[in-house]
Amino acid sequence: MTGKLANKVAVVTGGSAGIGLGIAQRFAEEGARVFITGRRSAELEKAVASIGRNATALRGDVSDAADLDRVFSQIRAEAGRIDVLAANAGFYEFAALGEITQEHFDMTFNTNVRGVLFTVQKALPLLSRGSSVILTGSMVSIKGFPACSAYNASKAAVRSFARTWIVDLKGRDIRVNVLSPGYTETPGLAQFMNDEAKAAAAVSVPLGRMATPDDLGKAAVFLASDDSAYVNGIELFVDGGAVQI
Repeated sequence: MTGKLANKVAVVTGGSAGIGLGIAQRFAEEGARVFITGRRSAELEKAVASIGRNATALRGDVSDAADLDRVFSQIRAEAGRIDVLAANAGFYEFAALGEITQEHFDMTFNTNVRGVLFTVQKALPLLSRGSSVILTGSMVSIKGFPACSAYNASKAAVRSFARTWIVDLKGRDIRVNVLSPGYTETPGLAQFMNDEAKAAAAVSVPLGRMATPDDLGKAAVFLASDDSAYVNGIELFVDGGAVQI
C-alpha cells in the first residue's frame, strides 16, 4: 500500500456522512486502514461501500461512554493501535438566546464537547508514538452567528482542548490540531439552508464558493501525515477565507 498514510490505522468518528466521510475517503485513498463510527447502521454501511477497501464501520454514539469503550475495544482487538484519530462527530441545530432549552444545550455539549473529550481520552492507550489527533472545529470558534450560542461555544471549547492537550501530552510525541471548516456542502447543512441561503453564503466567501467534504479531507490528510510533523496545536481554517474578512 502506498500513499501519505500507508500502513497507518485511522479512526474517524462521525464518519458516515458529510465532512467525516470526506475525511475517511481521503484517508483510505492515502493508504490508511480506516475505522468509521456513527449512530446509524444503514448510513455506516453506505459509507463503507463508498470508501471501499480497508474500511470498517463501528456503530456508536460518542456521547455514550459505554459505546466509546466498546468501539475502542474492538479497534484494539482488530488493529492494536491508532495512528490517526479524527474526532469529528458533532451536533448542530439553531436556538436563539431566550429560546435555548436545557435539552438543546445538553445535546450540543454532550456530543461536541463531552464526546470529543472522552473520545480522545479513551483513545489515549491506543495512540502510537508520533500519532496525530485531529479535532473538527468550526469557523464559529472565532466568528459569531445568530441563534447558534451553544454550538458556537462548543466549538470554541474544542479549540481550547487542543491548546491544553498539547501540553498534557508533551513527551508522548502526539500532535493535536483543529480542523475548522467554513460553509460546507453536506447533507446536514441542507436541513438548515435552502439554495438561496447557500448562494448568499458563497458570495460572502472570498473564494466565491462553499467547501466540499473533499476539501476538508485533503486538509485532514495534511494534518494526519508527516507533512505536518512539526505542526502542533493550531486551528487550520478551511473556509475559503471567510473568517479573515
